[in-house]
Amino acid sequence: MQAVMIKAQTLKGFRDFLPTKTKKRQFVINILKEVFELYGFEPLETPALEYEEVLTGKYGNEGEKLMYKFEDNGKRKVALRYDQTVPLARVVTQYQSELVLPFKRYQIQNVWRAENTQKGRYREFLQCDIDTVGSPSLKADAEIIACVLECCKVLGFKNVNAVINDRSVFKDLKPQYVSTIDKLEKIGVEAVIEELIAKGMEKKQVKQIISSFNAAKPTRANKELIDKLKKFGLKENKDFVFKPSLARGLDYYTSTIVEIVSNDYSYGSLAGGGRYDNLIGIFSGKQIPAVGIAFGFDRLIEAMEELKLFPNDLAVSKILITNSDKAIEIASELRQNYINSEIYLDEKDLEKQLKYADKKQIPYVIITNDKGLILKDMGKRTQETLSLEEIIKKLSACTCGNC
Repeated sequence: MQAVMIKAQTLKGFRDFLPTKTKKRQFVINILKEVFELYGFEPLETPALEYEEVLTGKYGNEGEKLMYKFEDNGKRKVALRYDQTVPLARVVTQYQSELVLPFKRYQIQNVWRAENTQKGRYREFLQCDIDTVGSPSLKADAEIIACVLECCKVLGFKNVNAVINDRSVFKDLKPQYVSTIDKLEKIGVEAVIEELIAKGMEKKQVKQIISSFNAAKPTRANKELIDKLKKFGLKENKDFVFKPSLARGLDYYTSTIVEIVSNDYSYGSLAGGGRYDNLIGIFSGKQIPAVGIAFGFDRLIEAMEELKLFPNDLAVSKILITNSDKAIEIASELRQNYINSEIYLDEKDLEKQLKYADKKQIPYVIITNDKGLILKDMGKRTQETLSLEEIIKKLSACTCGNC
């Protein structure tokens, strides 16, 4: 029987990440983890699959349409994780006797949505969330905003600020109207007016709502939040700004809502979130206050690439040892000193080995000869003859960011 040739391809909306891209993603993840933990947030992981009833009815009509739902082999109705906030609510309820409140957690995992694929929209993507559960204090809201802005600063963003509002100002509007108002920045005033009328809102009410944005003042909760943000050292109109038209599309927000935007990047917010004091009560039967923000990870990567914020060299291997009888012993000694080392495995000429290091952006190469070891700096295109001890000392003291 003739073997069937299988076409090598990914599903639409799903992606592979080759080492060059993965190293960038890991660079960002490592920084986010460091800053999250600097602010006292702890890691959490939850399953990719949840019972369907856990996830449904929490995200509005649009979320219901985009959720991956199916029956497993045991005829159970299940759904793929749509975001990380609802699973967090389930965790807090399920393990409330084990968790210490306030529970400050961060979570970096994939979520799945049946999106119409286009630039920047995928069906599987990574989310990075931080949430504080169990505190009604607006200090929690301010701390999370400060933490996320600190993440952006450490990643290299210069002109980033938090746009804030109070979701309670929209409490008398139907959810479908709020999701349309949330598109104001993306599609403009006229398109929003048309969509609101198409969804059944009276023209008079539409005009009242749009005009009210121009005259709106911060609510009492927003004023308190602004005061707390200033205590964290953040400056109004520089680090944060009040914006009465900010709505956020998800139904579960109750008070603070926020988006993190870069004035140097015009393709959408880098992160968003808010306070959701009623969501966990759906599972626990009692109100447990909570607030959180999620990074749009792909957009974060895209913005950093566009603004050239990544280091030039993210190589995993710090040094390549060219093929020789001494290569294994040299590599073993370097690794014992925690210097990431790679041995060139094939018998090839030196020029090919140097090209290999160049393509992989490995910063140093060790070349062995009768006189000793030659350490070649691939960036500066210089070389010097050193002992192995001298090479270890040099690379251990290196401040280039690669060692």
